[in-house]
Formats: sequence, C-alpha cells, structure tokens
Amino acid sequence: MLVENNEFDKEAEHSTEDMNTLSSLTTSAVKKGYAENFTVKSGKLHAPAVDKYFGPQEVRIDNFYRFEGASDPGDNAILYCIVTQDGVKGMLIDSYGHGSNSAIGEFIKKVEEIHKVEAEG
Repeated sequence: MLVENNEFDKEAEHSTEDMNTLSSLTTSAVKKGYAENFTVKSGKLHAPAVDKYFGPQEVRIDNFYRFEGASDPGDNAILYCIVTQDGVKGMLIDSYGHGSNSAIGEFIKKVEEIHKVEAEG
C-alpha cells in the first residue's frame, strides 16, 4: 500500500498561465521532484534511471494534465505525475486519442490510486 504524500495537495503553485504548455508543466514537475522519465514495458512501469519495474498497485498518480493541439489532433497529449511505493517520482507522457499508446492506456486503467488536483487561477 502506498503512503499518502500528495505534494500537489499541499499547495497549488501553478497559475493557469504556467500550465498552458506541456514543456512548462514538465519543467515545473521536475522542480517538484518528478524527474524520472517512466515508460511502460511488458505491462509494468519502468524507471530507467534506477532500472526498476513497478506494477499498477505499486504506484500512485499524483496528478495528470491533458493538452490539446490547437490545429493538429496529433498534438494531443497527457502527462501523468507518478510516485512509486519506494519513492521514485517521475512523469509518464502519452498522446491520447487516435495516436495513444495502448500499453500505457492499459497500465493506467489498472492504477487504483489516481488524484486530480485543479489548478488555482
């Protein structure tokens, strides 16, 4: 079981202007410690920097953000800020819609602990 330590609940530091782009939000997430670039391999979340794999029951999604391309549906993306049961913090990015990665989608569906924190404007 994961221990609650939701940094996004402590204080929403983003203004709505700061959250307009994927790059600005990833920069902000890294500053909050979400530095790992997770991938999904063989149904598990992979943390390449520490070469560890985690099942869906071993992670918590602290927050997620969707971005829609203004003119190209191929620019649609979703960013997940994730922490593992042993404290590895990072991001997982996927496109959504037609170009989404089915392995990521299947993994995310199995994660039981998902939080969504609204930005304060």
